[in-house]
Amino acid sequence: MSPRRRDSESTAAARAERRAALLATAAEVFASRGYSATTVREVAEAAGMLGGSLYYHFDSKESMVDEILSTFLTDMWAAYDRVLDSGLGARETFQALIVESFRTIDRHRPAVVIYQNESKLLAKNPHFSYLVESQERFREMWMSVLDRGVLDGVFRADLDTGLLYRFIRDTVWVAASWYRGDGPLSADEIARQYISMVLEGILST
Repeated sequence: MSPRRRDSESTAAARAERRAALLATAAEVFASRGYSATTVREVAEAAGMLGGSLYYHFDSKESMVDEILSTFLTDMWAAYDRVLDSGLGARETFQALIVESFRTIDRHRPAVVIYQNESKLLAKNPHFSYLVESQERFREMWMSVLDRGVLDGVFRADLDTGLLYRFIRDTVWVAASWYRGDGPLSADEIARQYISMVLEGILST
């Protein structure tokens, strides 16, 4: 490898690392202050740089939140698809999806908070139509798992699966508001206890 190519690759790697660090900072700021209420200057200050310098990496605040959310959703769906493609039964699929949900919160907590707080506003912009598509896909996935569990006699037939879906959605993802990676319980342990509490109420006897 020539010295020029090596230097070019080193520069590109350093820029990518800096970009990732800036996105992590922006995600924390957007999550704590709110996307609409946060300025590019405030993100830059949190990152320890001048506002104008931030535009070297991102052309707008919108492009930052777009990358934060799309990265989070891509990672989440990759994890979900691995579960869905594994051929598990309804109960095992339910358990595995819950585990992957809490692991996703562990990896992308600020992005999850932004998604919860800002997706309705952002979805009005056609550029963020993928947020609505992800929400619809999420509902279809869970309803399919729950309905299959009822048909297989694994889950109670007297429970409304639509209501159960909303319960799961709300109680799992609200964890992003209080979860901390350095807390006393790991993401997997929280998932295990959550599964234990929920399954006691929905499994058929």
